[in-house]
Amino acid sequence: MKPPVFLTIPLGKAFQDQLSENFTLITDPAKRHEAEGILLAGATITGAKEMDEMPKLRIIACIGSGYEGIDVAEATRRGIKVTNAVGANAAAVADLAVALLLASIRHVATGDRLMRAGIWRGEGAAKMLFSPGVTGRKIGIIGLGAIGLKIAQRLAAFETEIGYFSRTRRDGSPYRYFETPLALAKWAEVLVLAHRADESNRHMVNAELIEALGPRGHVVNITRGSAIDEEALVTALKSGKLAGAGLDVFEGEPDNIRADLRELPNVVLTPHIGGASIEALQSMLNAAIANLDAFFADRPLPNPVTA
Repeated sequence: MKPPVFLTIPLGKAFQDQLSENFTLITDPAKRHEAEGILLAGATITGAKEMDEMPKLRIIACIGSGYEGIDVAEATRRGIKVTNAVGANAAAVADLAVALLLASIRHVATGDRLMRAGIWRGEGAAKMLFSPGVTGRKIGIIGLGAIGLKIAQRLAAFETEIGYFSRTRRDGSPYRYFETPLALAKWAEVLVLAHRADESNRHMVNAELIEALGPRGHVVNITRGSAIDEEALVTALKSGKLAGAGLDVFEGEPDNIRADLRELPNVVLTPHIGGASIEALQSMLNAAIANLDAFFADRPLPNPVTA
């Protein structure tokens, strides 16, 4: 008999057919109590209450690298394994980070709006024509894991200087290491957030850090909305203390994106699509299936998460 696995997010028929080859899929929440495994997004709240509702649960498999919604300590206490798909979507997320940075610095969204309105080099033309480019910029990356490293490699090709802050210094890295995010921001002209976001680094990008980045600075966030104090960000963007931002994630997503953030002309916004390319989704699903297969076959887990 195939192990019963509760699927919490719609993946489309092709992906679900692939899962059904190895598992009995449960998609009806009313039947989740039958599941021995659960496949979910890492931000999905899964604590003691949710675990009580699934008394047979033995493994939680996260699609993607994040697992901030999972109470890993509680799962461990109950003997429930937690896994993720670290690195599976790294290339796609890194691609979007570069796209957001280019769009922010080169005013792609502003130019698009003007052209669609039939305005050729009208309002805002000077800003678009004479703003600094990417080449030669000092790029600071917070988090040099699988995603951060790919971002660094891509942006290095733009003839930039790369610096980074990470909880663990990367021995042998060709990039300059900074002891704190603030020290990195004082050096950098661009800050790209690629770290694992949790309550310990909530609002890491605050008014002080934005002030250090300066009025020529740009912020790109492809990790989690909680990493930025959005009140401080909006204030800086309105006052000219920060030049621009490219954001794929938000504190209130998906239903409560700040209206003043949406209205700012110097922000480029995308709806949390960093890891949503077809290739990345397939890679993440393959990694999740590998974790589930290994667990139910009593083999070592490829990507275990520990408390």
